Amino acid sequence: QVQLVESGGGLVQPGGSLRLSCAASGFVFGIYDMRWFRQAPGKQRELVALITRDSIINYAESAKGRFTISRDNAKNTVYLQMTSLKPEDTAVYLCSALCYMPARGPYWGQGTQVTVSS
Repeated sequence: QVQLVESGGGLVQPGGSLRLSCAASGFVFGIYDMRWFRQAPGKQRELVALITRDSIINYAESAKGRFTISRDNAKNTVYLQMTSLKPEDTAVYLCSALCYMPARGPYWGQGTQVTVSS
């Protein structure tokens, strides 16, 4: 059974930091591209960062210079380190897994709430 379980969200003041984790199980983690999306109320889901199976990394413009995505294949976990957080970063952050070869997924977690507020 495929599972993606996010953790690490919470309430943080502007300028603060959070580290999100996404623990994966039920599939061969190492061959999947892993992505972090976020969805704020009334807005479309947007891709924040991705790390491919070969550890190629891309960020949304809004995340560049502030967020860092990483993966630990031994622990089947992907991380999102977020710094210099802004109120506009407030959203539910979701982890997703996608494999192109072979074609599998995408799989989604339930999300973790991040609220940036003073």
